[in-house]
Amino acid sequence: MTGRKGTDPMRLVQVAGWLGSGKTTLIIALAKGLSRKGVKVAILVNEIGAIPVDGRVIQDYGLTVKDIGGGCICCQMAGSMMKTLKLLKEGPDPDIVILEPTGIAVPHAVKEMVLSMATSGDMTLGPTIVLFDTTRAAKLLGYETLQRVVTTQLQDADIIALSKSDAIADDAFAEAGDAVRVINPRAQIVRLSVTNGYGMEALSQAVEDMTVPV
Repeated sequence: MTGRKGTDPMRLVQVAGWLGSGKTTLIIALAKGLSRKGVKVAILVNEIGAIPVDGRVIQDYGLTVKDIGGGCICCQMAGSMMKTLKLLKEGPDPDIVILEPTGIAVPHAVKEMVLSMATSGDMTLGPTIVLFDTTRAAKLLGYETLQRVVTTQLQDADIIALSKSDAIADDAFAEAGDAVRVINPRAQIVRLSVTNGYGMEALSQAVEDMTVPV
């Protein structure tokens, strides 16, 4: 994907996962990598200060926007998600919107919210990427209060990124991979280390090319 006409739909990509799984780090790396290819990216967050990247914050198009360089912007939610997405379409009109929901959010709820925009032709749904912190696998799947939310997130994933893979032994990593495959056997599994670059190309390609039926 290198540019698109203003009448073409935006692509919405979710990056979900439990708190501390590495979502923000991944999103920034993805956005900057895509922008180097000429893709216009907007990162949509609840609080613009949550993205630890320097940039000038402005009010434009009815949105609070931080320009973080290379054609990439960070936008704060303006009331409802539907309102914000419409303002993005009418204003900056990015090629791709990367949404970082809260750590306890379940991805299918977001998919349902954007269904009307997708069916009207204003938006297509890209993949839902769910990060699973392999260094905390036992806790995430062993504590009942965490397990319910984490399992639901994994079940909703199109791609499961096994994060922090550089910080865990191979046998423990394999166990974590086996556990998530039981929960969601249809999802693509990606071994991820943003620090070392493992899995970044596969995720970037999926963000550009994978469209999920609505």
